[in-house]
Amino acid sequence: MIHKTLFAMLFISAFQFAHAATVNGGHEFVLESDQQQVVGELKTVTTHWEDTLLEIGREYGIGYEEMRRANPGVDPWVPGEGTEVTIPTRFVLPEGPRRGVVINLPEYRLYYYPERAEGEPQRVITYPVSIGQMDWDTPIGRHRVTEMRRNPSWTPPQSVRERYAEMGRTLPRVVPPGPDNPMGSRAIRLSLPSYLIHGTNRPEGVGMRVTHGCIRMFPESVESLYEQISVGTEVRIINQPYKVGWRNDVLYLEAHPPLEEYAEEFAERGLTVLTQEVVRATRESRAVVDWASAEFIAGQARGVPAAMASVDHDAPEVVLDEPVLGSAVAGD
Repeated sequence: MIHKTLFAMLFISAFQFAHAATVNGGHEFVLESDQQQVVGELKTVTTHWEDTLLEIGREYGIGYEEMRRANPGVDPWVPGEGTEVTIPTRFVLPEGPRRGVVINLPEYRLYYYPERAEGEPQRVITYPVSIGQMDWDTPIGRHRVTEMRRNPSWTPPQSVRERYAEMGRTLPRVVPPGPDNPMGSRAIRLSLPSYLIHGTNRPEGVGMRVTHGCIRMFPESVESLYEQISVGTEVRIINQPYKVGWRNDVLYLEAHPPLEEYAEEFAERGLTVLTQEVVRATRESRAVVDWASAEFIAGQARGVPAAMASVDHDAPEVVLDEPVLGSAVAGD
């Protein structure tokens, strides 16, 4: 059973958390402190007969996979009249430096941390993205923006032209700007050769694993990001299926399915990774960890942050060796 402190903290009013605003197919948050790790609130909507999860997701700045995972059992194309749909607009911020652009591949999501003047609070803007297919994976690593273009032409790599030819389709050597250009209206080239962040002429595919390795965004989102970054902006591409973070005295776990190419390795190390993340998060606090809940959240991998621990200020200080079912006390 989850500790009573955990339930108490879940009912703290939303106005105490970071200010949020929907912006150009994404969400902007003003952090209350540099230590804040969880932003936003979950939303629910009731569908009309003509709705799809893709349309609802775009309205709320959420991609396809995020909507599908958050609503298991709901037909993404025909949710049906009167279906209650979860909008996963609560996010645990990725682990690591909060600067420039951060793209978490298993999450299908980009985070941008604008530079701030001295004395100003940190802001973060987050957008859904598409990533590379299994055979065209998006490489993990630290990169920088090297070039930015409005209304770009597209020069398909030879490997892409050959793949199209195998399917009986012919790609020209250069696709000019316009409605047939899959790069959309903005292209942001990275220091990683042949990889870009760009728009699309098929926004219904945002939030899926459908690209040839590039990062694809809603047209309104890439145009917004384009105006805020510049050549030299850092871009960090990461692989964090599990994210854990505190909001006040409650620890949240946000779990996503691992990328296919890492699935076998993750199946062997998943519980270890989860344990390491929880130990890291609870190292400086005495926390009541509900490991049964943590394993359940991780197993579902819905991408919806859920409570799995709370601070117990009266608990004795102990060392967490390994997870056990039920409640356990974690400390330094």
